Amino acid sequence: MNSIRFRLIVLFITATTTLLAAFGIYSRFQLSQSLESGFSQLTHATVTRLTVSLAGALWNLDQNSVQSILSAEMLQPQVSAIRVFDLDKTLYAAVSRDAQGLVVQGFADDQPRGVRLEADVYVNERKPNNTRSGDNGRFLAGHIEVYFSHDYIDQALRTDARRWVMEALVIDAILVLALSLSLRMVFVPLRRLRDALFELARHGGDEAQEIAEGDRSEFGEVIQGFNQTQRKLKHVMERRVQAEEAAHAAANKTAQAYSDLLATQESLIQAEKMASLGGLVAGVSHEINTPVGVVLTSASVLLEASNQLQRSMAAGNIRKSEVSSYVEMAVQSSALIMRNAERASQLIQSFKQVAVDQTSEQFRQYELNGYLEEVMTSLHPVLKKGRAEVSIVCPTGIFLEGYPGAMAQILTNLAMNSLTHAFKENEGGKINLVAELKGETVCMRYCDDGCGIAPEHIGKIFDPFFTTRRGLGGTGLGLNVVYNIVVKQLGGSIAVDSQPGKGTCFMLKFPKVSPTLV
Repeated sequence: MNSIRFRLIVLFITATTTLLAAFGIYSRFQLSQSLESGFSQLTHATVTRLTVSLAGALWNLDQNSVQSILSAEMLQPQVSAIRVFDLDKTLYAAVSRDAQGLVVQGFADDQPRGVRLEADVYVNERKPNNTRSGDNGRFLAGHIEVYFSHDYIDQALRTDARRWVMEALVIDAILVLALSLSLRMVFVPLRRLRDALFELARHGGDEAQEIAEGDRSEFGEVIQGFNQTQRKLKHVMERRVQAEEAAHAAANKTAQAYSDLLATQESLIQAEKMASLGGLVAGVSHEINTPVGVVLTSASVLLEASNQLQRSMAAGNIRKSEVSSYVEMAVQSSALIMRNAERASQLIQSFKQVAVDQTSEQFRQYELNGYLEEVMTSLHPVLKKGRAEVSIVCPTGIFLEGYPGAMAQILTNLAMNSLTHAFKENEGGKINLVAELKGETVCMRYCDDGCGIAPEHIGKIFDPFFTTRRGLGGTGLGLNVVYNIVVKQLGGSIAVDSQPGKGTCFMLKFPKVSPTLV
């Protein structure tokens, strides 16, 4: 608040002072022009008067009259000195000002002072022995020098500058006082509202001090709205506590079931990576997919809603409608989770325990082309039985650093997926495997010429437990395992391109050096 007020005052003073300075500079320029013009007129008028008034006195050699005329002209403060010379250029009379500005006879020093103007003095009378004459029968009577000082003009400009500075200071002071009083009318209610908001934020309970609503201005309406919001927030908080208690109870009931489901899914995926597709999860029932999916979805929705409600409460802008929606969703999700968790728990207990040999993954360097040949050779009996022909195109000399067991698992799952889903029984097909190295990235294409994937299924093939041959040997874990190995273990990506009746292609990209598993 104070920072904004200070910046407004500084901005106002700067703008006002700048405007006053611009007008002051213009006024000073006009005054200077006027004084200079008056000074020029004064100098010429003074010289003209002296040439006229001194003509007779010089002609008659009347020194007293000359001194009187000079003293009269010295009454003008701009005149600093006057010197009069006769026909022989000899100083005839002089007056000047001393250091104190007083008029004295003679010339105070030998140095010229101020602006000097010179003129010859002529008379119209004739004198037989005077041979120096001007035009039209005029005769030269003498010569004058008049010195004018700028001190009067400089003093006037300094006085005007001081006057302008004083006016600017007075105007700034008055405007700042007026602005401060105006801002006080705005910032005082805002400060009260700010303090109330801080008090509400620091308050540990559900009660908060309301602001007095005596002010009838626009700020009074804002304060009234704040008090109403505060009262409404109190009711929302009460309902929030009730909703939290209900959600906590529901979460406790579903936590164990959800944990069991996650553990079961992870164990099934790990088992799939270590065993053949045909015997990995014998006896896995089709029904487990539906309750597991419902429980996971409901738990995810409940968790997201709980996090959103928690963020709203932390931000202090929770609304009644949000709490009501959360309570309704929590009740529905809890009911769905309980029913499906109980169903999934019953199905999980009926699974057969499958014993598989556990092998450890070893990180080492291997040559890609040779390893592809080895894997396909090991799969030859199965591929021969399924009448599948394999073609491998891969340059020699591509050395990878990673997990060869993971590569074998990928190729095995893709090949078994083609035998199970792509090729018709007793007809077989062709499998093309192409690999190349682009920079530090390995690009691999696995394609078959089987029946392809339906458009409605292509977006689900990497989902766990999704299969189109439920009960015919399909578990729905093969391509999910492939996806997880490529993305998580090899640090790459996998995409699929397929059209019904035209086969399927899997495009894999992964770095030459796999990330080391922790």
